[in-house]
Amino acid sequence: MKILTALTLFCLLAIPVFAADNGWLTNLDDALKIAEKDNKVILMDFSGSDWCGWCIKLDKEVFSQAAFKDYAKDNLVLVLVDFPRKKELPAAEKAANDKLAGKYGIEGFPTVILVDGKGKLIAKTGYRNGGAAAYVDHIKQLLAKSKK
Repeated sequence: MKILTALTLFCLLAIPVFAADNGWLTNLDDALKIAEKDNKVILMDFSGSDWCGWCIKLDKEVFSQAAFKDYAKDNLVLVLVDFPRKKELPAAEKAANDKLAGKYGIEGFPTVILVDGKGKLIAKTGYRNGGAAAYVDHIKQLLAKSKK
């Protein structure tokens, strides 16, 4: 029983670490600090990572591809706001994700939100056909449009 409890605790604590190792944070407050310091835009992916077909497709076709990763490394702070069904998130992360979904009016998955270093909404989008390079172009267009 102790082994099972320890393994469960490790998995729950490791989720944010694995996400951060993958370039994705799970805490908007941390992302805001980085975005403000580095003058970057925050991209929040509101996802049902283990059940939403379009979310999985977006991750596979865009977020996991070199063209997106290369652009994101220099321009974005990435935040995964996850709503899984098969895995349990830590209570604090789940509460924070619910609060963010309410704040930004999330009605479906995937929803991708771009915000500035103060959390102000720049643009809202979702899955788009065309792959990673086309998605990067789409993000650039959204950011350019917001500056007009």
